[in-house]
This record gives sequence, C-alpha cells and structure tokens, in this order.
Amino acid sequence: MLTVTVDGVPLHYRDEGQGPPVLLLHAFPLNGSAFDAQVKALSGRYRFILPDHRGFGQSRLGEGPTTMERIARDALALLDALKIDSAVVGGVSMGGYAAMALLREDAGRVRGLVLVDTQATADDEAGRARREASAKEALDKGLEPVVQTLLPKLVAAGPDSPVGREVAAMMRAAAPQAVAAAQRGMALRPDSKDILARYAGPALVVVGERDAVTPLEKAKQMADLISGARLEIIPDAGHLPNQEQPERFNQVLDSFLGSIPS
Repeated sequence: MLTVTVDGVPLHYRDEGQGPPVLLLHAFPLNGSAFDAQVKALSGRYRFILPDHRGFGQSRLGEGPTTMERIARDALALLDALKIDSAVVGGVSMGGYAAMALLREDAGRVRGLVLVDTQATADDEAGRARREASAKEALDKGLEPVVQTLLPKLVAAGPDSPVGREVAAMMRAAAPQAVAAAQRGMALRPDSKDILARYAGPALVVVGERDAVTPLEKAKQMADLISGARLEIIPDAGHLPNQEQPERFNQVLDSFLGSIPS
C-alpha cells in the first residue's frame, strides 16, 4: 500500500499509469477509487496520482476540520514525495474546492486545471448551517441518513442504478468522523473567484447536464473567470459525470490533457 505521512498522518494514494502526471482529487464522501474508469481508459497515456483525502478510503483522519487548504497541502506534500514538480490538477465537487485551494497555495505546480461539478463561491450562512447539521447527524446517527439524503442528488440515474449502487457503497465505506470533518472543512472554504481570475494556464470546466447540486450556471461562472477555459457539458449525468458517464467524460478529459504541451 502506497502512503505518504503528512504531519504524522498516514495518507494513502495510488500512482498508476505512465506519461504526464495528473493529480485527481475525489468528491465528498467518496475516495480515490471514484476515478477507476479514468485509470482504466487513460493510464496508458497519463500517470494518475489519486490520493484518498483525510479519513476517506485508506487514509487516516487526523484532527480538526478537513479544510480544503489541508487537502491541498496534503496533495502538494504528495507531489513533493513523488518528486513531481508540476501536474495537471483536477477535482470533482469537494475535490474541485481542494484543487482551487491548491492553486491558491502554489499556482506554479499546476500545469492545467480541471474543475468538475464544483463551484468557486463560498457557502452562505444557510449553507454553513446545513453542513454543520449534516456533520452532527453523521456523528449521532451514522452514515445511512447522509447516504439517503445525498445519493439522489449525486446520480441522475437514481440510487438503484448500477452507478448509484457503486457510489452508495463508497459513501457507506466512509467513517462518520471523516464525513463530519469534511463538512466542517468545506464550510470554512473561501470564495475562489479571485484565484480563478488570476489563473493563466489551460483549464477545463465540466458539468453534468442534470447536476442539481452545482448546476450549469455555476460551471459557466468558473469558465468565464478563466481566460480560454473550455466548458464541457456531459449529457445524462448528475453531479459525478466521471462515474455516471465515464466514456463521454474520458473523451473530454483525454482531449484536454492531450492539448497541454509536454
């Protein structure tokens, strides 16, 4: 098992494929295996670095809220450990928040940016309150209420579809403490419109056509902030298009990655 220890916390990651490095940061409350379809299709051309965020997958949790800055610094420490100077950095949902935090931490490490079904704005007061309620519910009642509430919003095909069952299994594998720490960390994230407006590198913004969590207007806002960004809409997909429509998503990702000078 591949691990890197950051501030005394062992963090698991996968390092698969060959070619230019691509760091992918997973959604809440999943783990790095959410990108299995991308690895299977594209690892012959790209080297995928896939961390499990703190408390998810096989990574330990550590203390305090799992802030987006914390995930970003963990990812940068992983790149350091692998002696990777720069990589294409992508993230889905919470992973997108973390990708923007990494851009703020060290933009020189980002050769290209991929933002999938995420948003640049911070939570408002009501959003922060909902996250705190969800954190407390996970700690008090376990994961099942979180799964029942969140899963229908993530997968357009529905909870009983094959992809719905796959996502549900990942969600149920998460620890309640990790879910609470991540919810509290997301509530603390800053607005990132300023950092996107300053970013001058290649960028791909992807959104599922049927995403009700961070819909098309959120994707358009991010794409408009970044000079020359590509905006791609994935038909028949909700909040997790890389899992729900992997073939179409992989085509879009491969086209973008192939356009970045090596």
